[in-house]
Amino acid sequence: MSGVIYWLDMAGVIVFALSGVILACRSRMDPFGMLVLAAVTGIGGGTLRDLVLGVRPVFWVTDSTYLWVILATVGVSLVGFHYIHRLSRGFLPIADAFGLALFTVIGTHKALLLGTSGVVAVLMGMMTGVAGGMIRDVLAQRVPMVLREEIYATAAMAGGIVYVALQALDAPLTFAIAASLSVTLGLRLAAIHWHLALPVFAWVTVPPKYQDANAPLSTPQKAKERVRMIRRERTRR
Repeated sequence: MSGVIYWLDMAGVIVFALSGVILACRSRMDPFGMLVLAAVTGIGGGTLRDLVLGVRPVFWVTDSTYLWVILATVGVSLVGFHYIHRLSRGFLPIADAFGLALFTVIGTHKALLLGTSGVVAVLMGMMTGVAGGMIRDVLAQRVPMVLREEIYATAAMAGGIVYVALQALDAPLTFAIAASLSVTLGLRLAAIHWHLALPVFAWVTVPPKYQDANAPLSTPQKAKERVRMIRRERTRR
């Protein structure tokens, strides 16, 4: 099964590197910019995971195959640039969803192998899945997907919990991997398709023309009371 885990890891690197290339093309970056975004997306999350867990050296230093895979992905993308350029805008979040699912399983699995608790393993899986994409989006001057309203990190956390729970129940490794991938990918794709999101908590605001300069809104209670007053005034009219 170590071979299966390894190839899943490589598949995740390819998918995430490709998502970095696509975003670099849309951001009108040169080939070096494409390589940078592909690299930070493909190995950024795993690098942070290894640093937090105290793994020295990090995985891509001991196995340079990861770097060659990223270079090959960028090279093939440059050759087929016109095909990548024609991809729909929905392809990037879908590719990112597959990378998120793969890296969540890899990160959680590696943390458990190092003897961490289940909670830490879930967090490491989530970090492996979301950190690379966060760095990619920041470099491209975009709001990271993990900070948007749609379910993203929550999907990774759910997949990690499923994997840890099945491992604790001594379920077959193949079943645990498949279940975790299905949960993470299913939640993320559902969030993309139906725009599923967690509740948003925000202060109640009042349009400036209804505000009294001498009575600033300092608390949510005062804001709600002001909204009620405005509604009563509109009803009277």
